[in-house]
Amino acid sequence: MNDSHTLAVFVDFENLALGFHGRKNKFDITKVLGRLVEKGKIIVKKAYADWIRYADYKNVMHECAIELIEIPKRSAAGKNSADIRLCVDAIDLCYSKDHIDTFAIISGDSDFSPLVSKLKENGKHVIGLGVKDSSSHLLIDNCDEFIFYEDLERVSGTPPQLAADIPQVKREAFQQLLDAITALMRENKDVLHASMLKDTMKRKQPQFSESYHGYRSFGDLLEDAQDKGLIKLSTDPRSGTYVVSAFGKQTKP
Repeated sequence: MNDSHTLAVFVDFENLALGFHGRKNKFDITKVLGRLVEKGKIIVKKAYADWIRYADYKNVMHECAIELIEIPKRSAAGKNSADIRLCVDAIDLCYSKDHIDTFAIISGDSDFSPLVSKLKENGKHVIGLGVKDSSSHLLIDNCDEFIFYEDLERVSGTPPQLAADIPQVKREAFQQLLDAITALMRENKDVLHASMLKDTMKRKQPQFSESYHGYRSFGDLLEDAQDKGLIKLSTDPRSGTYVVSAFGKQTKP
């Protein structure tokens, strides 16, 4: 029922900084990780840059448990030092960790196209993610999947709004449930089993527990969400477990 992947994420922060140059909004790594965790469990997270130049980003990177790889300024270490270090680390991981089946390259630089080809040659699924205006078509076309940063908040389907009279503790659970359903729809999952939904919710919010929100089981949470008109449930004929078939009716907040 659950075909989620294990991911390694490599961030070419120098390239992203160039893509965001002149923009009002800063790059938000939490949006990136929030999208990638919908793909599966993230095992490795590394970001490469001269972090003295990007000190404002260091705290949020640490909070996201990303390993910061310090690359000296280009005049001292050479133009492509960050690219080379990222490629070496990715290839080393490719050969040493068989359980990692998906590599996410956060960059729009065409120089990573040979790396993408080598990872695919070794049976790895490669996801690229970059800024739309500064991502190379060569890299985009070479990845198995490419996500534009600007599209991270694109919604698949129209989740219903939560009614104002829903208690806060249940409201949080319902919102996490709707977010998980939206994420799986975005991944083109046709059948949304209860176990798949709960796994997705746990990846996005590791502290999630249905008992904290007042439910004896995850099935009770799903039943209550259906009673509130948020989702439509059916039963899997083989396992007898719940399956979310669609969003429920639109309710007024």
